[in-house]
Order: sequence, then structure tokens, then C-alpha cells
Amino acid sequence: MLMARIAFGRFDDSFSLGSFKAYLAEFISTLLFVFAGVGSAIAYNKLTSNAALDPAGLVAIAIAHGFALFVAVAIGANISGGHVNPAVTFGLALGGQITVLTGIFYWIAQLLGAIVAAYILKFVTGGLTIPIHSLAAGVGAIQGVIFEIIITFALVYTVYATAADPKKGALGTIAPMAIGFIVGANILAAGPFSGGSMNPARSFGPAVASGDFHDNWIYWVGPLIGGGLAGLIYGNYNRLRESALYKDSLDAQKFRTFDHMSEG
Repeated sequence: MLMARIAFGRFDDSFSLGSFKAYLAEFISTLLFVFAGVGSAIAYNKLTSNAALDPAGLVAIAIAHGFALFVAVAIGANISGGHVNPAVTFGLALGGQITVLTGIFYWIAQLLGAIVAAYILKFVTGGLTIPIHSLAAGVGAIQGVIFEIIITFALVYTVYATAADPKKGALGTIAPMAIGFIVGANILAAGPFSGGSMNPARSFGPAVASGDFHDNWIYWVGPLIGGGLAGLIYGNYNRLRESALYKDSLDAQKFRTFDHMSEG
């Protein structure tokens, strides 16, 4: 059975100057994304009297996250790949697109970026409450995990199709936009239920700054399962495609050899 290539990696590669530039890019991109995303939620809470999420607020927050991620991915794409999300990094590692060791350092950079962003927001807003992801009333933990699995699968599959696939061609130019769009759409779909995280760092940073880790495990388990499944499926799809192309080329070569022998 074909399996995606999962590589641990070498320490010298993960500690090279280029790698440290990539870690810094992930830190900055994640900081900017979380600052804008969480900041939009804080701003909405400040502008509304009851701070309840209504349709207008949901749309505004979804758009803010989509735009912010579009920019965060775009500015990091040529340096680190613009992951901005531990679930994306995990999915790409399972698909053989990044080594496990480098992925661990990406995680550290992403989590630090999210934590710093949340604390900056807490300071500049004068100590306003930092909103965290949580389940809506009537939504159970298993339902929340399933929501997060599905929407994160959609996100990471989009990352593969538009950014990581070596045969993406011109589609790669719209990768940041497509990634931002799928995140915005997923927030519209899942926001009123699971919160629509898709990103352990996006949930972890505010949880640290607020000191509230209630249900935070959901935003690790769901996204990592969803991202991992997308990585395994798309990674194996690529290997199957490569295997089929290789088989076709061998068959063609055998056919040409047979023709040559027949003519002889």
C-alpha cells in the first residue's frame, strides 16, 4: 500500500539560517493573523451592547479572518510556505511536504506568535476580555470535534491543492486568496456551533492570555485529525498519481522496445 513519505529531518537542516528565517516568518504571520482575527472579535464585542454574536457580527468576523489569513499566507509564502497554523503544518508533515523536526519548530513559532498577539491585544485594549473559542449551547464535545475535523480537512485540502501540489501550475498564484476564502466560509458555517477555529494556535493564544482553557482540547484534537487526514489523503493521491505516470511511461517504453524488436 502506498503511504506518504514522512521524514523526521536532520538537525543541521532545521537549524540553518534559512530555517530560522522561516520560523521568524511563521511567528510574524501568525501574530498578525491572530491580532486581526481576535481583534475583530474584541472590536465587535465593544461596539455591541450585549456582545452576542448575531448574523452581522458573524459575517464581519469571518471576513476579518479571511482577509487577515490571505495577507498572512501571502507574506510568508516565499519564506516559510505561509502555514500560520499547526494543523496545516501537521497535515503537510504527514503528506511528506515538511520534515517532522522542522514542523515542531514551526509549531513553536506559531504558538508563540498567537500568544504574543493575544497579550498585545489585552494590553492595547486596556484589559478588555480576550474572547476564546467555545462550544455553543446545545453543542456537545463530540459534535464540536467533528465540526473542527470537517472544516480543517477542507482548509488543509485547499492548501494542498492550491499551494503544495507540484502540479498546481498557475493555481498557485491564488493560493492565499483561496485559503482565506475557505477559512471565511468555514467560520460562517461552523462559527455558531464550534466557533470555527481550524487552528490550534488561534485558539491557544487567547486561552493563554485569558487564562481560560475550557474546551481548548477540542481545538487541538479536531483540527489535527482533520489536517492529518487531508495530508494523508492528498499525499497518497500524489504518490498514486506519480506511480501511475511511472507505470504508463514503463508501458510506453516496453511498447516502443517491442516495436523495435518486431521491425528488426
